[in-house]
Amino acid sequence: MDELIEILNEVKPDVDFSAEKGLIDNSVLDSFDIVQIVMKLNEHYDIEIGAQDINPDNFNSAESLLALVEKLQ
Repeated sequence: MDELIEILNEVKPDVDFSAEKGLIDNSVLDSFDIVQIVMKLNEHYDIEIGAQDINPDNFNSAESLLALVEKLQ
């Protein structure tokens, strides 16, 4: 999880990813942030996050993002 938080902080350093549970629902992340996160996660974890995976359920929290990464590995 710490590794993922570091990656997310590179994209949006002013967000407390450990506590925030509504990254999409609360408009913390915009579409540009999401594109950056997808690119960084794809590269770092050697996965392919497809368009079907880009939805609020997968991007609302660090926990949901980690679950997505683990599913795709």
